[in-house]
Amino acid sequence: MNSISSQDLYSWYRQAKEMAIANQIDPDEVDWLIKTITNLDSLSLRLGTWQKQPQINSAKSLSELTKLWQQRLQERLPVQYLVETVFWRRFQLKVTPAVLIPRPETELIIDIALANSLISSDQRHWVDLGTGSGAIAIGLADVFPTATVHGVDLSTDALKIAQENASSLNLNNIHFYQGSWWSPLNALQGKVTGMISNPPYIPSLQIAQLQPEVAWHEPRLALDGGDDGLDDIRYLIKTAPQYLVSGGIWLIELMVGQADTVVSLLIQQGEYYNPQIFADLAGIERFVLAYRR
Repeated sequence: MNSISSQDLYSWYRQAKEMAIANQIDPDEVDWLIKTITNLDSLSLRLGTWQKQPQINSAKSLSELTKLWQQRLQERLPVQYLVETVFWRRFQLKVTPAVLIPRPETELIIDIALANSLISSDQRHWVDLGTGSGAIAIGLADVFPTATVHGVDLSTDALKIAQENASSLNLNNIHFYQGSWWSPLNALQGKVTGMISNPPYIPSLQIAQLQPEVAWHEPRLALDGGDDGLDDIRYLIKTAPQYLVSGGIWLIELMVGQADTVVSLLIQQGEYYNPQIFADLAGIERFVLAYRR
């Protein structure tokens, strides 16, 4: 732990905010970074009361903090990767460029699963396909403590992060597997209560047009959904009935403009009923849910 003069930190803080604005980066990221590496909270930052303290304890020295912020500005490296931390639901999770950064809007997928589950048995099996950091698996294990959660990812580097996150939170009802989608889960055919996924859904040609923070640094494996963005979603629609119990949930996140097409695909498949579209807090159609017949 380092100790930084409050005046030195305040001077750095003001300059960092000015640089953020000049580089078209949200200046609130400076607050987020300070809160992550010190014991300062939002209220003290907003009121400026922390300037009255002689010293501030920090996980980074001022020179380290300056170096990190230069990376943010020059390389457009997401601030979450800078400090390997993201706050998601009630958890603090580790993230690196090996995993997609869990978004606040994705938090709702857990609430949708909880509110719409039709099966009350304690022997439930929930599956998070493309688990990445393990965020969704961890959210499911939290709200369904008597269920068993299975997280799958193709990337061994991502799985290391997911396992570290689950272990640090002492969530012992999660199992992680390396493989492509359902491939490690043959033993669960006909037994899965719910399949949750935030699959790749960005059309291939649109990835280069995304913010550089995403296009340059987040794993393409977690972004690229093929020509129309729906390659993996079509696969999940086709394969999930083999694993889901009757009344089991099929629930995914997707991008704006895809929901109606996905509902049509679910209906055409013939093994689902009651498909529903859910919006995120910004009113964007973000999730589609259906039940296995």
